[in-house]
Amino acid sequence: MATEYDAVVFDNDGVLTTPTDRAVLVDAMYDAFGNVGVTDPSDDHVRTLLGPSVDSLHDIADAHGVDPHELWTVREYAAIEAQLEEIEAGRKRLYDDIDALTDLGAATAIVSNNQHETIGNIVDHYDLDWFDEWYGREPTVQGIDRKKPTPYYLALALEELGTENALYVGDSWVDIQAAEAAGIDVAFIRRAHREGYDLERAPTYEIAGLDAIPDLL
Repeated sequence: MATEYDAVVFDNDGVLTTPTDRAVLVDAMYDAFGNVGVTDPSDDHVRTLLGPSVDSLHDIADAHGVDPHELWTVREYAAIEAQLEEIEAGRKRLYDDIDALTDLGAATAIVSNNQHETIGNIVDHYDLDWFDEWYGREPTVQGIDRKKPTPYYLALALEELGTENALYVGDSWVDIQAAEAAGIDVAFIRRAHREGYDLERAPTYEIAGLDAIPDLL
């Protein structure tokens, strides 16, 4: 195992902040469909819009006779607005153990599959500007293909931090796979929402909270 990491990169949802309530995101998907004139989308199409591939996005857009790029854009901004409301209401909150990260002595960054603007809203609302870099996905169809497990945004963060010996901290299999693809170690954080969550690939470390990070450095 690598030691003396000079940078630590964190996923956001389920790591730094509580996950967004699924019902909130489902409501945002209905809003998105409504914004392109689709008043009664099927439950299946709503579920697909929550996390589509490029192909499945095109499929549901074609089924309703709408432009897939327009549908995805309104979907992203509906999710951004819904999550900002959750942040400002205190329902999407920081985990208490984030205080363990304020004096790590290493560069830090956030790399999330959530929208870049949503991560910016979190950084601004919770005064997390002590992170050196942060990346979320761009609100474009191209951004779908750049999400983890693709290491696109993780690689950007590592380049900006100027590190080749970083640790990535995440809470899902896509985080483990992205870290492996980027050639860095990964710590899987098993919070309450990940009880019983099986991993096909073993992370470098498994931890219960962010307060374990200083010891890993």
